Amino acid sequence: MFQSFKVTARPEQGPPRLAALRGEMASEGLDGFLVPRADAHQGEYVAPRDERLVWLTGFTGSAGFCAALADVAGVFVDGRYRTQVKAQVAQDYTPVPWPEVGLSAWLKEQLPNGGNVGFDPWLHTTGQIAKARVDLDGCGITLVQCDNLVDRVWSDQPTPPMNPVKAHPIEFAGETADSKIGRLADGLKQDGCTAAVITLPDSIMWLLNIRGSDIPYNPVAHGFAILHADARVVLFMAAEKLVGVEGHLSPHVLVHDPSEFLDSVGKLEGRIQVDPGTLPKIVADALGESMAEGGDPCALPKACKNPSEIAGSAEAHLRDAVAVTETLCWLDAQAPSSLTESQVVTRLEENRRKDNALQDISFDTIAGTGPNGAIMHYRVTDETDSKLENGQLLVLDSGGQYLDGTTDITRTIAIGAVGDEEKACFTRVLKGMINLSMLRWPVGLAGRDIECVARTPLWLAGQDFNHGVGHGVGAYLSVHEGPQRLSKLSHVPLEPGMILSNEPGYYREGAFGIRIENLVVVEDANTLPGGDAERAMLRWRTLTYVPIDRRLIVIDMLTADERAWLNAYHRDVVEKIRPRLGADAQLWLDAATAPI
Repeated sequence: MFQSFKVTARPEQGPPRLAALRGEMASEGLDGFLVPRADAHQGEYVAPRDERLVWLTGFTGSAGFCAALADVAGVFVDGRYRTQVKAQVAQDYTPVPWPEVGLSAWLKEQLPNGGNVGFDPWLHTTGQIAKARVDLDGCGITLVQCDNLVDRVWSDQPTPPMNPVKAHPIEFAGETADSKIGRLADGLKQDGCTAAVITLPDSIMWLLNIRGSDIPYNPVAHGFAILHADARVVLFMAAEKLVGVEGHLSPHVLVHDPSEFLDSVGKLEGRIQVDPGTLPKIVADALGESMAEGGDPCALPKACKNPSEIAGSAEAHLRDAVAVTETLCWLDAQAPSSLTESQVVTRLEENRRKDNALQDISFDTIAGTGPNGAIMHYRVTDETDSKLENGQLLVLDSGGQYLDGTTDITRTIAIGAVGDEEKACFTRVLKGMINLSMLRWPVGLAGRDIECVARTPLWLAGQDFNHGVGHGVGAYLSVHEGPQRLSKLSHVPLEPGMILSNEPGYYREGAFGIRIENLVVVEDANTLPGGDAERAMLRWRTLTYVPIDRRLIVIDMLTADERAWLNAYHRDVVEKIRPRLGADAQLWLDAATAPI
């Protein structure tokens, strides 16, 4: 199994670890210390060695941080994790609703007489620290760079990952590394920059057409890179990771040990392009006045998939749909009986493993039944494993890492006879997903401009959900990929080739959860009869083809257009995946996709 059901953190482990950290704070003359989720590379996901936030607090979410002071320890979490954090941290920790309550405002309240708060400059970006210092100006609170105090007290901290890198074939990449390096280097020259510093592992993997396994479920390897405007790349990565792929690397790539990275950055001349949102503060200090804010040069080109990447992703989704559909067929034949969440997860992974292109799952499968479904990023463990009961909803959110693409799909499934309230909420979520799927929009709009389309049916009922409508997805890379998002916070215009999730939801704490998710790719839209020929428009093309549970739909709540979309979608599901299914699943699919 790729997925484990082992309990990785317990609330009772936190208090003694917090006490040890406070001892180090006192010895350093600090009134506080900041513990982020991030590692030195500033990606969303971290290796076991870098799970400092989990180790200290017990909170396992993919975003957040802890501000540990002498008499209070705030755990800052966003709306996705406010149910989860309550169950994962001890009473010694205080959950803080973030970003509604910012770090600086909280520190001012907790340290009214001022104080010194330490931070590891490798783990915080230059943008984060600059903003915090502005917000704290004049209040007597000083942010102090120091060694990582968690590492001092974490006696059994894992070693850094040293897994081997492998080549990513051109048939899947669709563009050579030399070509990518050349066009990005040209962009640097046009912007008057001599080089760019790259810290994000998935950017380096994309640029050099390589993949790794340093982080669970993400095919990336840790390293840093400097892209020069003369089309040279200096890669700072342990040589042992690169054994066997030396011939695959572009001749323009020079490999150095990671220990040389900071000194090399300090020797750069001219204007050096950086992304303040991902550049560690210590690297910014080394660059000094040569730093030019311009973003990660790989981010947007990586997000706009080429035809080979889109074709690979589409095919991966069809094979993945077979695994999911076979699982749903099996589930309907079993549930409710004595089936548990972990059995559903295991069966789904077994079905995915029948595909030889599968390299890993793309995240821990979320299989939350009843109240567990209301925990947005629920992870079933041996201790939380729950039985599927009659009348409950099951939220099943999962994905695979295939050689030709990354998948992510959520279906909410009825277990037995479900109540009218659950069906009404499900139908509102479905209406939002359909309405966004049907949307056409003018070129130049960003996620923040259109994400409300998926929320409107819920808003009209006085309901909403505390996560974004969608995130970017990589091409056999990270399942969460920027810079594009369907979010109130996203200012990045959507462009053809971007793959995103379309996943509205609804969650009632202690009762049930609902989420429906398809992956979609942005493409140019044709001009409609009577439309403005001069106005360029975009639309979605769906990549995910798995039935949506018709048993949960209140048909009278759907408009004629919404019904037509759903029936057409289900016809496409049958056409695309039925020939790939076993006989039992074919019969199940025929019933599951009958027109409404």
